[in-house]
Amino acid sequence: MHLFVDISSHGFGHLAITAPVLNALAEIAPNFRLTIRSALPPAKLQQRIKPPYTLIAEASDFGYAMIDATRVDLAASASAYRLAHGNWASRITQEARFLAGLKPDLVLTNVSYLPLAGAAAAGIPAISLCSLNWADLFDHFFGDQTWARPIHSEILAAYRSAQAFLRVTPGMAMGALGNLQPVGPIAALGTQHDLGLNGDKAILIAMGGIAHRLPVENWPRLPGVRWLTPANWNCQHPDAIANESFGLSFTDLLCSVDAIITKPGYGTFTEAACNGTPVIYQRREDWPEQDCLIEWLTSNARCLEINAEALERGSLANVIKDVLPPKPSAVPAADGIIQAAKAIIRHASAQIFA
Repeated sequence: MHLFVDISSHGFGHLAITAPVLNALAEIAPNFRLTIRSALPPAKLQQRIKPPYTLIAEASDFGYAMIDATRVDLAASASAYRLAHGNWASRITQEARFLAGLKPDLVLTNVSYLPLAGAAAAGIPAISLCSLNWADLFDHFFGDQTWARPIHSEILAAYRSAQAFLRVTPGMAMGALGNLQPVGPIAALGTQHDLGLNGDKAILIAMGGIAHRLPVENWPRLPGVRWLTPANWNCQHPDAIANESFGLSFTDLLCSVDAIITKPGYGTFTEAACNGTPVIYQRREDWPEQDCLIEWLTSNARCLEINAEALERGSLANVIKDVLPPKPSAVPAADGIIQAAKAIIRHASAQIFA
């Protein structure tokens, strides 16, 4: 089986969903051939994806232009979509030619739609896997504008051309697609480590794969609390420690801290819940996916919302006290991993043995 996988580089969430499924797939069908196309940093891909693969270091989608991790740049996004669809038919033809040359048995995307359209034109089965799709987000942001209607139709047609859209839990409704196949939550599971902080509470700050720096050095000191921040922030707060200094994967670090500060995103929310880590989150500005994520997290983990102003000031003492659990609580099962892996095998096998 030759599987071609396209992973969006719009943050790290698409990788966080896809990697556990590919790892499970390697255990079920260890001799499959894997080709990955993604513009994510190769080191990030290698940290998450265990089976060997050939990497094509390119992006077939951009998702949305972002101001920071919580705000969409609508003007830049609109321009990018109009440019991408200005020669849409020729892009499909080019993508079909590219895929035909690779000769995969199945195309899997998370969550680019160009490979789906190209696969359909090349007669190659394709499926998609995600909690959202770009058609629904495009309609949310631009659906009331006349210029956007033909583009939305082209995006929607590409998603509808797939044999299935594996919608993970939690996920958007996606009522316009018609080819949905729901699967359970997907989350990597980590191993808890002693961080050597002598009883201090470790609060991990991880706003996702889109640049979003918080002014931690201006935050007041909280007795018994340490802030774990990205090394490239070069944070000078006396209680800050670089995440990378522990030498742990993100999931193991998440599993080892007392709480995480983040924004609504599928990978971080599900990994926190499935590893039993409380979440403090700042809502994203007009991001339609976040409602289903927050609703699910509220039902499956300890979490509290904090507003942007309080996060800027570092007014966190009370929210940290309130979110920390008195005792461990039950965690949801990441049963979507094996469900998605088996679905991929079914669709690939149908092509191989056709």
